[in-house]
Amino acid sequence: MRNFKFYKEESGRWYVDLPEWEGEKEELEMVMGADSFLEILSQGENEVYVTLSDKEFETAEKLELIDLGRIEGVELGSGAWYSLKEYLNIPYDMEMWLCDVTKFVFGDFPKVIYFK
Repeated sequence: MRNFKFYKEESGRWYVDLPEWEGEKEELEMVMGADSFLEILSQGENEVYVTLSDKEFETAEKLELIDLGRIEGVELGSGAWYSLKEYLNIPYDMEMWLCDVTKFVFGDFPKVIYFK
């Protein structure tokens, strides 16, 4: 279990603050639905702190792995698709793509990512 800071720049782009990342900043950008997810979590603010874990914890919500998959374009790379089915007892039908930074953080793409 670990706390992460996500922040939105003036451009409207969301990033994770991950000081140990040795790659490019652009690789930390939240795209393909992950940015929309952060808009929900941040409730209109420009930053949000999220606890993430690959193990269930009390009061955690969850993102469920749908499939591994690539996207094409500027964000070219491997990653995985996740689904948010419910958040704060509100049904959602949201899918998001999470890049290899997820694998860097967890060591793999977990079947479920728990968050609060």
